[in-house]
Amino acid sequence: MARWEGNAPGRLEQAALALFEEQGYDRTTVAQIAQRANLTERSFYRWFADKREVLFGGSQELEAQFVAAIDTVPVSTGALPTLLAAFATAPRVFRPREFLLRRAAVIAANPPLHERELIKLVSISEAIANALLHRGCDRDTARLATDIGLAVLRLATERWMAEEHADLADFAEALSVSAADLLAVATGRPVKSHQHPHPQSPGCGQL
Repeated sequence: MARWEGNAPGRLEQAALALFEEQGYDRTTVAQIAQRANLTERSFYRWFADKREVLFGGSQELEAQFVAAIDTVPVSTGALPTLLAAFATAPRVFRPREFLLRRAAVIAANPPLHERELIKLVSISEAIANALLHRGCDRDTARLATDIGLAVLRLATERWMAEEHADLADFAEALSVSAADLLAVATGRPVKSHQHPHPQSPGCGQL
């Protein structure tokens, strides 16, 4: 974790998040973010296109992780199980949990960031569906499996984030339980009761 916090992109992400919290997204400039991170504006633009992009560096890593993980699943595995196996590797590129919680709150409070998050989710969805097509799935199967799989991933992430002392190893369990709940809904059975409240979803781009 210290290694992530010490590199330039990580420092810029941390600086941007802190400034967005302290003075608001609209009042924060790229120059201020770079200064807080003890870097130059040129360094900022080496890593991010604009200040909206600074909180979504994890989305590219997550997308690449999923596509790579899909390729490692045996080709005889069905489309949805393939995605669930790939999603279980998400902790390899997760940002620190406390960062994700703070990031989710900032995104929820700022429409430009929420819009950017939706764009990132579409990109991840298209990459996943294309990876399934590359494995030989037909287009309808690839699209449906992607939509269902991402719904499971979203729910699992919300549940993992809601557990105060959850560690990265607990994510696999959250994913498994969420997939079982999806099956319950599909077969007309009730979903298990989960007593903890769900925080704002961090979205795929924060992972």
